[in-house]
Amino acid sequence: MTQKKFFGTDGIRGRVGVSPITADFMLKLGWASGKVFSEKSEGRKLIIVGKDTRVSGYMFESAIQAGLIAAGVDVALLGPMPTPAIAYLTRTFRAQAGIVISASHNPFYDNGIKFFGADGFKLSDAVQKSIESYLDKPLITEDPSKLGKAFRVEDAAGRYIEFCKGTLPPGANLEGLKIVVDCANGATYHTGPMVFRELGATVIELAVEPDGFNINEKCGSTQPAILQNAVLKQKADMGIAFDGDGDRVMFVDHKGHLIDGDELIFVIAKHRHQNGGCTGVAGTLMSNLGMEKSLNALKIPFVRTQVGDRHVIEALRDRKWKLGGESSGHIVCSDLTTTGDAIVAALQVLYAMRDTSTPLNTLKKEMQKYPQSMINVPIKGDFNLKNYPLIINAINEAENELKEKGRILLRPSGTEPLVRIMVEGEELHLVEKIAKRVAGVVEAEAKKSCRDL
Repeated sequence: MTQKKFFGTDGIRGRVGVSPITADFMLKLGWASGKVFSEKSEGRKLIIVGKDTRVSGYMFESAIQAGLIAAGVDVALLGPMPTPAIAYLTRTFRAQAGIVISASHNPFYDNGIKFFGADGFKLSDAVQKSIESYLDKPLITEDPSKLGKAFRVEDAAGRYIEFCKGTLPPGANLEGLKIVVDCANGATYHTGPMVFRELGATVIELAVEPDGFNINEKCGSTQPAILQNAVLKQKADMGIAFDGDGDRVMFVDHKGHLIDGDELIFVIAKHRHQNGGCTGVAGTLMSNLGMEKSLNALKIPFVRTQVGDRHVIEALRDRKWKLGGESSGHIVCSDLTTTGDAIVAALQVLYAMRDTSTPLNTLKKEMQKYPQSMINVPIKGDFNLKNYPLIINAINEAENELKEKGRILLRPSGTEPLVRIMVEGEELHLVEKIAKRVAGVVEAEAKKSCRDL
């Protein structure tokens, strides 16, 4: 099977201005995707396009729009909207596809492209390869009589807000709750707080003033310190943090403790299990061992997939399960939507609290997390871990030291030039010691590799 040239674990992503994240490439990508999706439709050809709040989104929105129009496709422009909103609106508009211009939790100087098919799910490898095959062909503009048109959807945010609220059972509300919401100066800045407020909560907003450059800057789900401090200062019931494009969520309880994706998945799973509605949970290689053991204690089946919410969704679809996700906060409730949706997942956690009249701090204690240490080591070029005997030896030594009481995982990031080293075990000091030791070996080999290039 041929390797994909541009698509990674979650679309195409990189530094703005560095190939392929350039205006000319996005023009060609718009045309290529327009041609592929046009082949699948004999009637009206429509693709919707949304983006997050980073400044380069203006440039890439225009380039992709031009490419799609050249391919004979109409374009519905949503403006800044969460990634899962594009998945939802692709279905409601009966479009051939949805395109998201976003680099998720990355800094403003990165950007990328994600695709959803007509069914609201991320694209298969086969469709991604079809798009890449058109990228190798010359861009040929359709006859002027067949060119597409573009229009802006003025009520996109309102449609999505109503959808999110509708994922709760009839009559459910958030009245009496005081919530701090951190929107990472990203795509949820105008939808997230509104959903919780319209459901009756008192909402204190953080990071809701995007300027094109401050997305994910010292805020959001990857940097929750500002939220933790605000929850304590405001004496709030909890805090909720989204990432830049609204597909990740983290919580902070009323004591200021961070609650990650694994713990949130467990809270949702247990609540659904108590109501007879949890057939199984899909996690990833990075999911905490404590979540797996806690689910097993409840006799809830659990399976691990490769990292990436696309793999989680595939596992859910294969098994007809309804819940899965990642420790990073990607949480998929596939009975409610087709992709990881931070607002929808947050509402499921809040509903579990209200339905059981139990504080989040108590609910999450029922899952005992194993200590983890994660270290990212920068790399350059093609860095195959299997080609470095010293790294393999370091991994083997770590596994012997941890035995059955923990595990070690090394994997290249699918979105950044990094090797991620994760060590997990019962004893924190041992976990940290092993992680630092292995990271040192990887760093030394990576530097040596750079010198050899």
